[in-house]
Amino acid sequence: MATCLWLRSCGAPLLRLALPDRGLCPRAGCWAPGQAPLRAYAPGPGGLPTALLRTDSFVGGRWLPAAAAFPVLDPASGAELGRVADCGATEARAAVCAAYEAFCSWRGVSAKERSSLLRKWYDLMIRNKDDLAKIITAESGKPLKEAQGEILYSALFLEWFSEEARRIYGDIIYTSTKEKRALVLKQPVGVAVVITPWNFPSAMITRKVGAALAAGCTVLVKPAEDTPFSALALAELANQAGIPPGVYNVIPCSRKKAKDVGEVLCTDPLVSKISFTGSTATGKILLHHAANSVKRVSMELGGHAPFIVFDSANVDQAVAGAMASKFRNSGQTCVCSNRFLVQRGIHDSFVKKFAEAIKTNLRVGNGFEERTTQGPLINEKAVEKVEKHVSDALSKGATVVTGGKRHQLGKNFFEPTLLSNVTQDMLCSHEETFGPLAPVIKFDTEEEAVAIANATDVGLAGYFYSQDPAQIWRVAEQLEVGMVGVNEGLISSVECPFGGVKQSGLGREGSKYGIDEYLELKYVCFGGL
Repeated sequence: MATCLWLRSCGAPLLRLALPDRGLCPRAGCWAPGQAPLRAYAPGPGGLPTALLRTDSFVGGRWLPAAAAFPVLDPASGAELGRVADCGATEARAAVCAAYEAFCSWRGVSAKERSSLLRKWYDLMIRNKDDLAKIITAESGKPLKEAQGEILYSALFLEWFSEEARRIYGDIIYTSTKEKRALVLKQPVGVAVVITPWNFPSAMITRKVGAALAAGCTVLVKPAEDTPFSALALAELANQAGIPPGVYNVIPCSRKKAKDVGEVLCTDPLVSKISFTGSTATGKILLHHAANSVKRVSMELGGHAPFIVFDSANVDQAVAGAMASKFRNSGQTCVCSNRFLVQRGIHDSFVKKFAEAIKTNLRVGNGFEERTTQGPLINEKAVEKVEKHVSDALSKGATVVTGGKRHQLGKNFFEPTLLSNVTQDMLCSHEETFGPLAPVIKFDTEEEAVAIANATDVGLAGYFYSQDPAQIWRVAEQLEVGMVGVNEGLISSVECPFGGVKQSGLGREGSKYGIDEYLELKYVCFGGL
């Protein structure tokens, strides 16, 4: 097993024990990857780009195999896309060492140079956007048009933070004593571990990594086991862009090894920062691990977004917003509307038009088919959860307006579903579904709607439609969420802070605030003046 005795100081001598037969060789200060031969890649299905379809881990600027590999499946067909290196605790520790050694030099690289490298990475993403989108569709199932949109969104984070890298400013403070001056410096926190989900396998990486690299941190990415190819493709492009060895590292692993790898990454003393996007339950486990060494953490966790339609709303606009908010990526986003609260006076009209829009505009199919708007869910477990929520609601009096069952295309497909007569005692009213299910709850007063919307222990996003200016101000301020869409169903933007309150997480990503998650403040008192 790889172990290292360390001194937490860049440049201090470190004693390392070798990893036998892993293609690792000693460098000054830490273990770094040696000249391990690249694996042969199986040809990609449907014209997938083999030049970007990597299967090994990427550590210290090198592609390294692991002793075992795990399959990555196409959720639409169940076919095997390829087998990826199944890294374990040993590989995770070695990767942390590589990232730490790289940090000792990367932290000293000028902001201008870091900016330039991030911009080159962005340019390569744009140049390869079609191939990157095909990889996303193959491993996650989302429609190709949505995947293309994700790649553009993903690349924009690199562009944004390439610009923010040159805007890390400190302060000079005049103290009450004229012989002293106070300086505030901003410095990178160190090695950042980035653990990402499968639903946005590219954008969730660049949103974190762009900020980290701009700040002067190095990163170690553990992608979701369902979608590792996107993270590895980004590694290939980072390498081509000239990102120095060890600054961006990727260690994929199977679900079986995820627990051990996660624990290593969150407890290793060389790691200073954890950034995680995923379920609240997993986030709590990682927080527990990180607490023992008091690491900085950013958590973007589960949501249960309310979508409120008041009597004053423009119904057609509200339906369009509901379609965009609910059914993007087949309902598999953390900011998807999960509960539709519709005021009594407009309820019947909204439900009727919402059902018509679902039937007219949504088409279930393979993500590579041009007309597809709804791809498969990521796996059968996700389908079973949607089935459970529908079944529970029907048993308690809800009515299926449209959909309601698995789609004939295959085990991972589910019909876009609209339920009416939904009540607060149903599972779909208090659990995040993460699928194409839209339950509608009728309400009478504004106070009632706000109370229902806030009756949850999470608070990521919320939406509401109203034409009443006073009501807009009241409800926007009263909703207990981190992000509010007012007469708008799509709220994500690289320029705006993304994050939640309550048990939906800690910190913010994107925007000018996102880079602060990777910076420490240092106060310097300059005396004797």
